[in-house]
Amino acid sequence: MLTIARETYDALVDHARSGTPAEVCGVLGGTHGDEASTATTARRVENVAETPRTRYALDAAEQLQAIEAIEAEGLETVGFYHSHPAGPPGPSETDAANATWPGVSYVIVVLDGAHPYVGSWRWTGEAFRQETVALR
Repeated sequence: MLTIARETYDALVDHARSGTPAEVCGVLGGTHGDEASTATTARRVENVAETPRTRYALDAAEQLQAIEAIEAEGLETVGFYHSHPAGPPGPSETDAANATWPGVSYVIVVLDGAHPYVGSWRWTGEAFRQETVALR
């Protein structure tokens, strides 16, 4: 389960909307657990993918800075987020091929429709497992 603070949820949706039509991405901070985590902050990271409308790649230097900033606040890296401006409402094959952090949440913000959809999947090291998302 991933609990997302309301302010963090709003920041994810705002980032996705402002970045459309490209995918946006970033790092989530908060408290991390094996089965349940809470995201209380989101750090934007530039998408440096060659085709940012359909792919994302976090800028390595910015990703490290975001993780260091999260840790400096006494928080843990809970996971990562990116958007799918036109679906699908889940991880793509490319998302699975590029996932590298077992046990953390990969959040996807989907804007394909009247209301945004925010879903989360934990990477097991071999596959994504969908997890419940709750707002706090």
